[in-house]
Amino acid sequence: MNKLDLIAAVAQETDISKAKATEVVEAVFGAIEKSLKQKEEVRLVGFGTFVTAAREASKGRNPRTGEEIDIPASNSVRFKAGKTLKDAVN
Repeated sequence: MNKLDLIAAVAQETDISKAKATEVVEAVFGAIEKSLKQKEEVRLVGFGTFVTAAREASKGRNPRTGEEIDIPASNSVRFKAGKTLKDAVN
């Protein structure tokens, strides 16, 4: 499922227009992104939790040349599925 499929599913499930569903989906994604930028955890009970994780700088190797390279520090987003979601998938 991609973003357009999600918007169509929300529109059909809630009986609203696709334009309104697009606004709603965009607002949800925007709120999650804003919270993560502020290093806040986003906990959606029953669905899962989004958190940011810091990765330290490290050394790596270019697989083609074997040359050692520096991998810079970065932040990433991690998602942990909630119990309800896990149970629904199994």
